[in-house]
Amino acid sequence: MQKLISYPISAIYYLCFGLTLVIFHPIQWVCLNVFGYQAHKKSVDYMNFLLLRCTNLLGTTYTFENRELIPKNVPLIFVSNHQSLYDIITMIWYLRRFHPKFVSKIELGKGIPSVSYNLRHGGSVLIDRKDPKQAVPAIKQLAEYAEKNTRSAVIFPEGTRSKTGVPKEFALSGLKVLCKYAPSAYVIPISINNSWKMVRFGFFSAWFRKSSYLYGS
Repeated sequence: MQKLISYPISAIYYLCFGLTLVIFHPIQWVCLNVFGYQAHKKSVDYMNFLLLRCTNLLGTTYTFENRELIPKNVPLIFVSNHQSLYDIITMIWYLRRFHPKFVSKIELGKGIPSVSYNLRHGGSVLIDRKDPKQAVPAIKQLAEYAEKNTRSAVIFPEGTRSKTGVPKEFALSGLKVLCKYAPSAYVIPISINNSWKMVRFGFFSAWFRKSSYLYGS
């Protein structure tokens, strides 16, 4: 029954979600090219706030704990398991004060309104997971950026999202590069629970509660 009901609700949800991405694409461009980084960041923050509100149409709720333990005014490296693309939306909004930038796969850098533009111009880096020689300099660039500007890098060492919620084996090479070239950064582990349920029926969404627990290193 839950799967059956999810079909009409999903249609409304994806319409709202898609419109938000399309509307904010030119907004991002204007903010970045006319007003600079801070304005662009604000536009990305509010876009992700609205994307989260779209998921509320599905009955989705979020619990984000222990943010008060995260050190302030220092570079940060957030290390997290990965269950769905909605993990990124949630982190951008709830961790917005820390300016999170992502290590993302190169395929996301083209073709997605707003998302691709932000990945290319917002401080994140795109890596080709099939080409380690390209990935290492890109991750190094992100680490140096976080170190210099007192911002944060986010990495999902699993690489591929877990479709069942069971964490995959972590690949540590990217994290090692971040730690090496951002030596003053604090490493903050994140545990994400239940966001995989959002896409357990494919593109047709279900209801889930997502909890992220943060612990200071």
